[in-house]
Amino acid sequence: MDSGFIIEKSVLIVVVFAVTMIMAMYSTWAERKVAAFLQDRVGPNRAGWGGLLQPLADGMKLFAKEEFEPNTPNKFLFFVGPAIAMSTALMTSAVIPWGDKLEIFGRTVYLQATDIDVSLLYIFGVVSVGVYGIMIGGWASNNKFSLMGAVRAASQMVSYEVAMGLSMIALLMMTGTLSLKEISLQQQGMNWNVFYQPVGFLIFLICAFAETNRTPFDLAECESELIGGYHTEYSSMKMGFYLFAEYANMFISSTIIAVLYFGGYNYPGMQWMIDHAGVNTANVLGIGVLFIKICFFIFFYMWVRWTIPRFRYDQLMNLGWKILIPLSIINIIITGICILAFK
Repeated sequence: MDSGFIIEKSVLIVVVFAVTMIMAMYSTWAERKVAAFLQDRVGPNRAGWGGLLQPLADGMKLFAKEEFEPNTPNKFLFFVGPAIAMSTALMTSAVIPWGDKLEIFGRTVYLQATDIDVSLLYIFGVVSVGVYGIMIGGWASNNKFSLMGAVRAASQMVSYEVAMGLSMIALLMMTGTLSLKEISLQQQGMNWNVFYQPVGFLIFLICAFAETNRTPFDLAECESELIGGYHTEYSSMKMGFYLFAEYANMFISSTIIAVLYFGGYNYPGMQWMIDHAGVNTANVLGIGVLFIKICFFIFFYMWVRWTIPRFRYDQLMNLGWKILIPLSIINIIITGICILAFK
């Protein structure tokens, strides 16, 4: 392994992490702007043009806030909780193909930090660890409301991960691979998986809302019942890490949806662009297309938050165990029959 390859991958990893952080940071600004638009008001407009410096102001405010620690015997775990939540939110970006490749100074740079054959298993493995950050933080806070929020978060994440995993099985039966890069390559042009797996996409999208603790499935932090939920006792940047991790997860889940079901960086006429405008132009345009798809799903998350009321906890569990899991199993059976019939 030559030093150029190591430098190339290191730079790519730093860029991917930086883009994830920036997208998560400005998702907070977009959340307020979308909420203001839907509620017919202005939204943030004081810090910078159109309020574009508002995320920086929020970050400085969190850094300057007083650090509060509850009287808990688990001080170490109290610190570890936000760290786990933030780390798992950022780690999943390593296996996502952000584009095909670029020709830079005679080198071919593939726009994926690491391409492993089991990318999807890696993502599910990292995401399943993320629940520990919420559970540990809520338990170590020594607060009954925080603990109840953590228990809710853990139960809904475990419940909806089952349905999410089952919805992926039907997609894997069609694609025959766990590699996100290979799945992207199979969707060239408009050969998107959403046309072949609309039910699987719908199940995955609903489960993504529950996985990211977004409304209408934000039972873990509903203010009317649990004050602030699992991060009630957190302040300063530790609370900021929890809030930031939610937006990072929203960005990553939107990216995964775009890659799995909407062609990722592929767009109609991409091969024509490669032939006539060159590899770099075509693939830079592909990166832009991927981010347009990502921004649409981020907007959709926000649109749903300010449109649909919160579910009750029993409704949340019934939807996961009694509707989504049986529906995903039926989808697997139908997919298998179609593969055998039209093979």
